[in-house]
Amino acid sequence: MTQTIVHFVFTLSGAGNLVRALRKAGRKDQVVTTWHGLNFGPIDPSDPSARAIWLEKELGRTKPEDRAPSERDWDDALFPGHRKIVWLSRRSPHEYCGFLNWLWQWGDAPFDIIDLSEVLISPSPERGPPRLPVLAPCLAYLRDDNIRLNKLWDLAMPLPTNRREQYLDVWRQLISENAPLRVIENGILVSAEAAYFDSQLMELITDDWQLVSRIIGTAMASELDDEIVNIDFEWLKQRLMLLVERGQLEILEKRSREEMHRGQVRLSRTR
Repeated sequence: MTQTIVHFVFTLSGAGNLVRALRKAGRKDQVVTTWHGLNFGPIDPSDPSARAIWLEKELGRTKPEDRAPSERDWDDALFPGHRKIVWLSRRSPHEYCGFLNWLWQWGDAPFDIIDLSEVLISPSPERGPPRLPVLAPCLAYLRDDNIRLNKLWDLAMPLPTNRREQYLDVWRQLISENAPLRVIENGILVSAEAAYFDSQLMELITDDWQLVSRIIGTAMASELDDEIVNIDFEWLKQRLMLLVERGQLEILEKRSREEMHRGQVRLSRTR
């Protein structure tokens, strides 16, 4: 009898890509998605209320963090006899933090891991002439055809005990620091201050009006040049709003938090 497989993924888009790839390959594996953005905000597990307060203050969230419909409690008893496969990329703080938090709560139960951090992906031949393999920053940035044709699920292997302890040490340190942000610097996940990306944003803003969405998109694209996904759209939108409130930027028309990305900003004339 074939063993049932359950995959654990830490972004909605990554889960969607994986599900489509599995179904196209004729596989019926389950996919469990957890997508809290633990790359920003407090992460002290002993004080979850502090995170809710912080998210409301900083991002305007008034509801509990969203959960994907497929999310379940991380209880091994819910998947008796299943092979567990966890997807990780150390090039994405969102996926990396999601994995570390999952591991922190999972305990000693066995599982396999797919670490995409250094995996070369051969582009789909259906999408143009042959091209050289490329690094994929994270599962969320892979097309389902890339996952399927490269059979990435075949990369799964058990996580060695010493490596598990190293990951737990990283998360233990980050929890103790409990910083506003967690980012990749020189290949390492580290804590960062809330203003970490402000100077990068300011370099992109000129005396001419520009769409907020374009500024954020350019900032995110520059990170991809380094083959990492450090920046979160929602966080950058909030930081631009804060720069407006501080008088460093001008906004053409006042916008709500939700509509901020549709606005236009420029450098303040009174700076």
